[in-house]
Amino acid sequence: MTATARIRVQSVNCAAARDLMVGGRRLRSAIGKRPVDGAVAVRPLGLDGDEQADLSVHGGTSKAVYAYPSEHYPFWQTVRAQARVSLWDETLAPGALGENLTLEGVTEERLWIGDRLRLPGCVLVVSEPRYPCQKFAAAMGFGQAARLMVQSGFCGAYLAVLEPGHVRAGDQGELVAGPREVGLRELFKARARA
Repeated sequence: MTATARIRVQSVNCAAARDLMVGGRRLRSAIGKRPVDGAVAVRPLGLDGDEQADLSVHGGTSKAVYAYPSEHYPFWQTVRAQARVSLWDETLAPGALGENLTLEGVTEERLWIGDRLRLPGCVLVVSEPRYPCQKFAAAMGFGQAARLMVQSGFCGAYLAVLEPGHVRAGDQGELVAGPREVGLRELFKARARA
């Protein structure tokens, strides 16, 4: 395997599950992640201090950690302003899209199932794309958010924990190529059409 990209952990984000109003219904969710200072333990089922409210669609060993590219944050800030749920100059905080790791340096078109994110304190492996749900639209503040994620392909990646350890904001690592048989964005688009 050879390194294909340098990556940087811009933020590590965690949240406890809480009640969220979605379409007039009260649902449990931990989508509202917030940045965490210092090293956070990475275990086979996720990050210490983080919860997943609906284990049928989030969490488990194949979806232990959710990573999202910081490169897409300007897109979401713009569409939220266009939807009139935020101001044009209002910055989205890291973790706003529900991600545990806000990453810099790698976007979906460069990720393949089986690629490894080798960080100083742990190794994670790309397992599948994230599919948006009604909780994502509620967190973004407008009903078309899930549809825009599907159209843009800006889905982020679920990661399995290959080597547990720790992660912290500022960690720099590398994306190490896996078998390169199934592209993350292509898998996302194919499943979204089904």
